Amino acid sequence: MSTRISKNKIKSFGMNPARFERGQLKIYLYMIPICIIMALPILFIVMDAFKPIDELFAYPPRMYVKNPTLQNFFDLFDLTSQTNIPMSRYIFNSIMATALTVVLTIFLSASAGYVLSKKHFRFRSTLFKVNQLALMFVPVAVQIPRFFVIVNIGLQDNFLANIIPLLATPTCVFLVKQFIDQLPDALVEAAVIDGASDFTILRKIIIPLIKSPLATVAMLAFQSSWTSVEASSYYINNDSLKTFAFYVTTLSNQSGNVVAGKGISAAATLIMFLPSLILFIILQSRVMNSMAYSGIK
Repeated sequence: MSTRISKNKIKSFGMNPARFERGQLKIYLYMIPICIIMALPILFIVMDAFKPIDELFAYPPRMYVKNPTLQNFFDLFDLTSQTNIPMSRYIFNSIMATALTVVLTIFLSASAGYVLSKKHFRFRSTLFKVNQLALMFVPVAVQIPRFFVIVNIGLQDNFLANIIPLLATPTCVFLVKQFIDQLPDALVEAAVIDGASDFTILRKIIIPLIKSPLATVAMLAFQSSWTSVEASSYYINNDSLKTFAFYVTTLSNQSGNVVAGKGISAAATLIMFLPSLILFIILQSRVMNSMAYSGIK
C-alpha cells in the first residue's frame, strides 16, 4: 500500500519512477568508472608502501600486494638512525612550518579579502588587478626574484624561510574576496555603528560567514607547504631546519642501493600522502561548497 502511495505521489508531481531509476542508473554508469580511475593512484601509493622488494620490481607490475610487509618502514627509520638528523626532526619541521603557514594564510587571506571587498580607498581596484595578474605567474617564474628577496631580508638559513615565501597566495585572496563580496554591506555598517573595530568585524562577522572558502584556503595552504621543497633546496643549508618533503627527495641517494631505495621511497611517499588525504576527508564538504558557490555574486 505504501509503495502504491509513494508511486502515486511521484506521478502527481509529474515524475515517472522508471524514468527516475533509469536516470540514476546513467549517473552511476558515468561516475563509477571515473571514481575507479581516480582511486587507482591512491590505491597504488598505499599498496606500493607495503610491497616487499621482489614485488616492487616484479614484471609486469601488479597493482595489489600479495605478501604485505612493514620492512620498508623499518628500513626508512633505520636509515635515518644512521644520520646526524633523525627523521622525526624533519617531520617536526614540516608539521610546524605547515601549521604556521595554514594559520597565517587563513588570517592574511581573510584580512586582505575583507579590505578589498568592504573598504573604500584609493587604488583598491588597482591592487585587486595586481592580485589577479599574479595568478598568471607560476612559482618557477618568480623563483630567482624570490631568492634575492629572501637573501636580502636575512632569511637565509632561517626556519622562517619555510613559511614566509608561501604566505603570498593570490588564489586564496581572490577566492575569499569573491565570497565576501556576496555578504551584504549592511552587516558591516551595522557593526561600525555599534562601535566595532575592523578586527572585531573580521573575527566575529566575516570569518564565521566564510568558513567554506577558508576551508579551501586551508587545504591549498596545507598542500603547498607540506609538499614544498623550495626553501630546503635553495634558502636553507642547515639540515636541522629542512623539511620532510625535502628529505624524501634525497632518500634514493642516501640509501646507497637503488633496490632498497625503492621500498624506502614508497614508504616515505605514503607518509607524505596520508595527511593530505585525511585533511581533505575532514574538509571535503566545505571545500565542495566553496567550489559550488564561488561563481555566485
